[in-house]
Amino acid sequence: MVGKPRLELLHVHTPASISGSQRTRIVDGALRCIARQGVAKTTLDDVAKEAGCSRATVYRVFPGGKDGVLTGVVDTEVSRFFSAIAVRMGEAGDIEEVLVAGMTEAARRVSRHEALSFLLESEPEVVLPYLTFAQMDKVLEVSSSFVAPFLGRWLDHDEAKRLAEWATRIVLSYLACPAEGVELDESESVRGLVRTFVLPGIRTTRSGVDQPSFDEFE
Repeated sequence: MVGKPRLELLHVHTPASISGSQRTRIVDGALRCIARQGVAKTTLDDVAKEAGCSRATVYRVFPGGKDGVLTGVVDTEVSRFFSAIAVRMGEAGDIEEVLVAGMTEAARRVSRHEALSFLLESEPEVVLPYLTFAQMDKVLEVSSSFVAPFLGRWLDHDEAKRLAEWATRIVLSYLACPAEGVELDESESVRGLVRTFVLPGIRTTRSGVDQPSFDEFE
């Protein structure tokens, strides 16, 4: 009952004419434009043409104009990103596989994202402010809070969050500064990182000098 008034309020402010398919078409159209020419050169007319709709439709779905579209793009892509990672980690049967699956999928999603790749190369000022200083703290907090429950089958909450943050730092570090012999989009390469740098840290914290076998986490 507590949430009912809020749900009703959302229904009141959500136009019935705006469908999820319209929003998706516009977001995907905007992504194609950005991948081709960046944010600065992309106009609402470009987005409308790419999405196969009118400029008026874009405004109706995203009343904020170009800023509204860009916000929609970010929200949608973040949702897609975490949904894909959740599916992969949810299929894993032990802590090593959870880490490998999550780190590999995250790296693939980032490194193969055409719009993001264009921005990092041609308009880094659009992206980098979100990956530095205080903003980076937010990225790490969101990521670790999302991943921690998947590790909660084997670790307590605080330990799971620390592990999730460390895994996130490793992925971001290698994406920002690739190293020869480390392929983050290949599972076996990531498995080597997990076994070398991640799992030993948990064992050291738990047991001091003793190093349990990998079977402990299965």
